[in-house]
Amino acid sequence: MKNTAMVQVEPITHGLQVEPVTHGLKHLIQSLGPGIMMATVAVGGSHLVASTKAGAIYGWQLVGLILLVNIFKYPFFRAGVQYTMGTGKSLIQGYDEMGRGYLWLFTVLNSISAVVNTAALLLFSASLLGYFLPFTLPLTILAGAVLAACLGILLSGHYKALDGLSKVIMSVLVIATVSALFIAAEKGSVAPADFETPSAWTLASFGFLIAMMGWMPAPIEISSLTSLWLKCQRKEQVVTLKSALFDFNVGYIGTSVLAIVFLALGALVLHGNGTELKSSGIGFSHQLVSIYASTIGEWSRYLIAAVAFFCIFGSTITAIDGYSRALAESQLLLQHKELEQRRYHSAWMLLVGGLAMGILIFFTSALMTMLNFAMVMAFMTTPVFALLNYRLMIKPDLPKELILSRSLKFLSWAGLIYLFGFLSMFIWWKWLM
Repeated sequence: MKNTAMVQVEPITHGLQVEPVTHGLKHLIQSLGPGIMMATVAVGGSHLVASTKAGAIYGWQLVGLILLVNIFKYPFFRAGVQYTMGTGKSLIQGYDEMGRGYLWLFTVLNSISAVVNTAALLLFSASLLGYFLPFTLPLTILAGAVLAACLGILLSGHYKALDGLSKVIMSVLVIATVSALFIAAEKGSVAPADFETPSAWTLASFGFLIAMMGWMPAPIEISSLTSLWLKCQRKEQVVTLKSALFDFNVGYIGTSVLAIVFLALGALVLHGNGTELKSSGIGFSHQLVSIYASTIGEWSRYLIAAVAFFCIFGSTITAIDGYSRALAESQLLLQHKELEQRRYHSAWMLLVGGLAMGILIFFTSALMTMLNFAMVMAFMTTPVFALLNYRLMIKPDLPKELILSRSLKFLSWAGLIYLFGFLSMFIWWKWLM
């Protein structure tokens, strides 16, 4: 419920909040929210698995590429903040206004991603949760417990609960991950002096590079979730353009830094140690914990397990909320109903969670196939949503404060060339080579 004692400054144009002169650093810190949630949903498989594997297999070779990917995608993720602050609408509403076909494309892709990714994250979380239990339980029961915890938190508190929890998760994650890095750096690399690092720039490694770049820091449609969370935040407190961009930059830059931290951990602890890495995310995470414990010390087992668990649990709870929020908004737009009806969001969370558990119970063997399909779909549609976000950002009805600067336009063009270029290379590699 809004605080009636808080004076809201009415927007002058398109929902843009006037900048109060009294807002300082304290307000900026208090305004952290949607950007941290975006970071929480992004720092999952792409960081724990992809970044760590990049360091484990190729050492330090891919540091520049990871930074480049995050820079190229920056303006398209930022669009979720700029468009919502400038118009008061979500990116999903923007897609709808550009053409009903774009909204249907987003809805279909989001439906597939919501169920399949939630199922994979629940299974991932359940496997890591087992590290902290003194007894063994089936993964489906542990996944059900994780889902119940997520739904309990979200249904009881909705945005405020997720806002608070995401800040706690990211704080614990950053402290634990950086601590592990310092310990690993002090011990030094485990690779023998004569170890020959395989090249990352060969055709054989192309598939890994494509998957890593497609999901680093996350698929671009996640920007629509940021815009929805921002709309919710603006109902709870005063949000200015400065505070919204500060929040976004903290979250986005934080994910980029954490990606390098995880790569560094892989390069120091796993690279050249002679162990064959597991191909699946779950198998790799278990292997990761064991290798860290044997290299750094057995006492570190639970520290690394906690890092891994908070990575995946944070992604799980934010994904359930964000995907369901986006599906609810899409449904209401398609049915021409009033937006932001809480019961639709709650219903979608229950439905997405139920379908995800159904996959784990009845179709576990097909989960990897479904996940690979969802990843390919997300990678192939990423340039499309990047282009849509760019078109929304150059609309003439945006306030002048939010018009793209020349440098951001240049970066957007470079990003679009990069995304469509790698999509063409992926199509050639996957189906034409």
